[in-house]
Amino acid sequence: MALAIRLSRGGAKKRPYYRIVVTDSRSPRDGRFIEKVGTYNPLLAKDSPERVKLDTDRISHWLSVGAQPSDRVLRFLDAAGIRERAARNNPKKAEPGEKARERVEARAAKEAEAAEAAAAPQEEAESVVAAEVEAATAEPTAEAEAVADEVSEQTPPVAEEQAPAEEAAAEQPDATNEGESSAEPAEGADDVAPPSAESPQPAETNAESGESSEEPAEGAAENTQA
Repeated sequence: MALAIRLSRGGAKKRPYYRIVVTDSRSPRDGRFIEKVGTYNPLLAKDSPERVKLDTDRISHWLSVGAQPSDRVLRFLDAAGIRERAARNNPKKAEPGEKARERVEARAAKEAEAAEAAAAPQEEAESVVAAEVEAATAEPTAEAEAVADEVSEQTPPVAEEQAPAEEAAAEQPDATNEGESSAEPAEGADDVAPPSAESPQPAETNAESGESSEEPAEGAAENTQA
């Protein structure tokens, strides 16, 4: 018969109370047992001495005859210094189940869709602004620079050839008025000789009467008298 040292539940609903018993491993949890070797009251504080009570002599006896303690009872024995409990490692114990993972994935997918829907207008605006900035600050690529260099090498310099022609045109006289000479008048041409006594003087007319102010000559007067 395989012996086990384990807990047997008692007490009211939601107010558990456990007995530490030695029983047949095939017996039900709350069924028949061979001997009671301690008690466990989880409702008491962890530092309370009444929380766990152990009969160390009887427990050592049953351990010596081959009784196997459960994990919870082995924790109590380790704390009391009766038997050492080996550390266990169960990394999958805290992992969620299959349905829990499905719920988490579905929630994450909904949150991602909502975030994308909320960020879509902002991303469009940012893309438009980025395209405008890129177009405004675009720099010529290496291929474009190579093509420009080839074209500049094949094309003769136009500015250097036109410069002497412009200088020659500037030196030529302005011939806008046909028939007029662009040469400057000779010196002294502006000096006009003052009128002398022998030179005939222009007749002065009376602007109001239209009559000449000169006196008639003598021959003209004689002809009128005759």
